[in-house]
Amino acid sequence: MATKKTAIELIALQCSECKRKNYTTKKNRRNSQEKFEFSKYCPFDRKHTIHKETKIK
Repeated sequence: MATKKTAIELIALQCSECKRKNYTTKKNRRNSQEKFEFSKYCPFDRKHTIHKETKIK
């Protein structure tokens, strides 16, 4: 059965240095079309790095 497209979508945040997906969050596609980019803590690098939006598999 096909899933219904909604305005809110689950996304993953991927570290720009180690390339691991550390965080998940929700995004409203109607209000923000651009990709998210946050400075968050990476437990593998043990420092704050830039995390960019990617799809969840």
